[in-house]
Amino acid sequence: MMMIDLTDSDGELALAGVPEAQILATKGCVHSVETCGTVDGPGIRYVLFLAGCPLRCAYCHNPDTWSPQAGEIKMVETIMAELRRYRPYFTASGGGITVSGGEPAMQAAFLGALFQRCHAEGIHTCLDTSGYCEPAQAELFLDDTDLVLLDIKQADPDKHKALTGVDNERILAFARMLKDRAIPVWIRYVVVPGSTDAPEDIDQLCRLLVGLGGIIRRVTFLPYHTLGAGKREEMGITNALVGVKPPSETAMAAIRAQARQYGLPVE
Repeated sequence: MMMIDLTDSDGELALAGVPEAQILATKGCVHSVETCGTVDGPGIRYVLFLAGCPLRCAYCHNPDTWSPQAGEIKMVETIMAELRRYRPYFTASGGGITVSGGEPAMQAAFLGALFQRCHAEGIHTCLDTSGYCEPAQAELFLDDTDLVLLDIKQADPDKHKALTGVDNERILAFARMLKDRAIPVWIRYVVVPGSTDAPEDIDQLCRLLVGLGGIIRRVTFLPYHTLGAGKREEMGITNALVGVKPPSETAMAAIRAQARQYGLPVE
């Protein structure tokens, strides 16, 4: 990944005091763009998908975003020029920009520079993330993040590692940072039969969310689907969920009802 160095003299990641020209010239690797998204945050949104992800979720439907080089190098200045074309839509709908991936926190300096510039122009910022990053990385972008779409994969550490290839220690630390900063959060949780749908899985998730308090503004349970199977086959990636079918609407309704018992704002 090609990016301008935004470290200070001690080698610590930093953005404060960086000249505007340098921020605008910061480069990141962009996988793709959706110009008028309506499901990744409030209003009509410009959705930027960044390349690179350290997780290997068994149900991932975009494995083509995993590589940090799977995209086009763009400058913050270039993206801002594109964004301005959609300002009327943002203004009318209460929308803005959502940065997704892959895992956008892998390009923390670029993400921070982009969000800082968006805030300078009054554009609402939303981050779609697994939360898998070091606190020092998160410090680069959280000051200019208005909303986080946090994709919780599994609340149980061992099951999380089995499902994604990594444990969830960093993710839990990230969630605590969001609580400390009172950043609003929309939770998304994929219901995978046999992996994330057991009653104890839902209970553990709900206890985690209740512990985060008032920052949780929305909880959405998404049914597992098989749309990524074709990509996996094309890319030669083993499908660990062969034979697993999407959950029934009855099962989904039962999970939503279980979560509502905790007083959570379930969609």
